[in-house]
Amino acid sequence: MQTAQLYQIYQEFPTVCTDTRQISKDCLFFALKGDNFNGNSFADQALEAGAKYVIIDDSTFYREDPAYILVEDVLTALQDLARFHRKHLTMPVIGITGTNGKTTSKELLHAVLSQKYSTYATKGNLNNHIGVPLTILSLKSDLDIAIVEMGANHVGEIAFLAEIAQPTHGFITNVGKAHLEGFGSFEGVMKAKGELYDFLKDSKGQIYVQGDNTHLMEMAAERQLEDVIYYGFNPANDVRGGLIVADPYLTIFWNSNTHSDKQHVQTHLTGAYNIENMLAAVALGETFTLSTEQINAGLANYIPQNNRSQITKTARNTIIADYYNANASSMAAALGNLEVIQADKKAAILGDMFEMGDQSEPEHRKVIEQAKALGIDKLVFVGKAFYALKDAEADYYETTADFKAALLNEPLTDYMILLKASRGMAFEKLMEEL
Repeated sequence: MQTAQLYQIYQEFPTVCTDTRQISKDCLFFALKGDNFNGNSFADQALEAGAKYVIIDDSTFYREDPAYILVEDVLTALQDLARFHRKHLTMPVIGITGTNGKTTSKELLHAVLSQKYSTYATKGNLNNHIGVPLTILSLKSDLDIAIVEMGANHVGEIAFLAEIAQPTHGFITNVGKAHLEGFGSFEGVMKAKGELYDFLKDSKGQIYVQGDNTHLMEMAAERQLEDVIYYGFNPANDVRGGLIVADPYLTIFWNSNTHSDKQHVQTHLTGAYNIENMLAAVALGETFTLSTEQINAGLANYIPQNNRSQITKTARNTIIADYYNANASSMAAALGNLEVIQADKKAAILGDMFEMGDQSEPEHRKVIEQAKALGIDKLVFVGKAFYALKDAEADYYETTADFKAALLNEPLTDYMILLKASRGMAFEKLMEEL
């Protein structure tokens, strides 16, 4: 079936699903394949659950039934349908990528722009070659603005996703040492993330650059970007701001070329590294003509979730839950934040960083040295990579289960605790003992 024909069906039944556990009535079920599953085998089940059509690419599972649509490749069909749909949409689309802070930036921006507009943003972290098409296919024509998060673990992926999403505005949060196995090097990371700048330059889109970030400024200069709005901490930026206090929630200030009066905003966020994410939201808010009151309300009312810079008070401690993901740069930022937070006793419980390739040993060692230099009251490293570097100056545990067992015998009480690790370390299991 041709994409144009499939689009006619989609227009009549505009809900797309790829998981039989989330089937909704009259949806289109795309039978994707993975390393450990074949969606084609669930086609009958999807129809029984209420799907209107199933899109499959394995003739073994085909039935002589109008509800079965056979294509050459289901994933390609999904991506092509999203690309076709995007051409029919007229609202601005804001693309966001970067090593750290993509999801928080997306949610902050959504909180701000929603003060004035009907706005849709990527759900969860659906930011890859499957998630971005699903996001585009979730967009309705009556929306005012769409925000699309784009992630990557190899060179060329952002270029591919941008070609589907066709952003009209966009920014890179930062570039750091993450997914080095896929990118090959930090230079590979810069090249991959810079593909968003390339697309926006070629399409004459609006680009936002963190003007104090050496790497981003270098990437912008190399491309001779012209239509740029700069945000950051330096007074030379178009939008600038900074920290007033972190106790542990951030109170920030900002002003701009458009609004010279200094604005003060008390937020529900922790982590000084989030200030630049907020300033990006301010810059986009100004582009879309929000008032200072609307921008401030969006920033102040945003409450982080999903263990990203999320503060939780337990019966014994205050936890900075930041264990959704971790890499070398986000570890450094989280430790820097712990240093400036006001607390009587501080603890850092840090877990392994995954996908670091041949940089794993030196980058884990660097985190250990940085953490030691801060003079934190209690320092704990968890995971095989950290454990291989153990010394007598901190506590080391090979697994999360080992440390959890140790907490039963020696509980921590009255600490401000940073919990930071890659998702695979399952640090949420530690919460009940903290």
